Amino acid sequence: MAVTQTLRSGAWRVVELITTPLVPADYLDAVAPLRNPSVLRAKIEAAHPETADSVTLTLRPGRGWRPHVPGQYVRLGVDVDGVRLWRSYSVTSAPGGRDGRFTVTVNAVPGGKVSTHLVRRARAGTIVHLDLPAGEFTLPATRPGKALFVTAGSGITPVMGMLRSHLDELGDVVVVHSARTPEAAVFGAELRALAGQGRIRLIERHTATQGRIKAADLDELVPDRAERETWACGPNELLDDIEAHWAQTGAGGPLHTERFRPTVVADGAAGGSVTFTRAGKTVAAGGGEPLLDAGEAAGVLMPSGCRMGICFKCVLPLREGAVRDLRDGQLTVAEPGDNIPVQTCINAAAGDCRIDL
Repeated sequence: MAVTQTLRSGAWRVVELITTPLVPADYLDAVAPLRNPSVLRAKIEAAHPETADSVTLTLRPGRGWRPHVPGQYVRLGVDVDGVRLWRSYSVTSAPGGRDGRFTVTVNAVPGGKVSTHLVRRARAGTIVHLDLPAGEFTLPATRPGKALFVTAGSGITPVMGMLRSHLDELGDVVVVHSARTPEAAVFGAELRALAGQGRIRLIERHTATQGRIKAADLDELVPDRAERETWACGPNELLDDIEAHWAQTGAGGPLHTERFRPTVVADGAAGGSVTFTRAGKTVAAGGGEPLLDAGEAAGVLMPSGCRMGICFKCVLPLREGAVRDLRDGQLTVAEPGDNIPVQTCINAAAGDCRIDL
């Protein structure tokens, strides 16, 4: 056995020498892109339109994948116009799909490069890069007797993953969902069917005719709100309102919120030029534009993660200049020769600066 393995290893090295600068692993990745457990990828097996501006993608992950917990999200790396961009999307299917298959549902965001690309151009057979599931917007091991889910727009996606997985374990469920119109409600037909079967109580709010829902409205819409454990996901304005209302009233069960973007408090108008030293690129960036977005727009391959200031996967060294934290306005200043780590997803240029990438 040892002799055979030695011969195989030697033969492999010979092939690598012959095929330099590409090695056999490179060719295998091209032929079988899901085989490499150290470079996680997925193949899009189906793209199913949900609404005019949303699509559900069925993904078959490669080696190295691990199943998600309902409510979690995954990061997808997508090549758009020659630049690899990473975005996070909630898993909308229950775990345990055949060969690890799972689904994510993407809403096209105005000006969103990745979401628009996936909704308009994703096709079966496309290979995307993938990261392992993450996030804590999940149900507890001991399921609540009464649950309230408050969602708006694409905020329904993590909740749908929970409902598809655990609805039978939840005794009393109220879903308050807000969308512009009935037709624009992602999973609207499925939610209405569950309500028709008596499995959930569904309250829909259509903002085009009824206006946006307020946290105070929930006291009237859900009279027993204080008895319910609540999960809320949607635009920051809605979540800020809910968190403030829960704190002010002092009534209600545990509240869990999931944000797709950080709350921007400081949106300075100044900005400056950002130089990515190793990439050799300089780009003008506004005072409200995250360094991460500025780099990606310039075609720089930027590390990223949650894009919300939580996971710290986007941290890069600030070598010179000043940046401003978009959440609280705090300045970080580096003198020439400094090496100060900054989160690029929640910091913007506050003058000219140099980033070591």
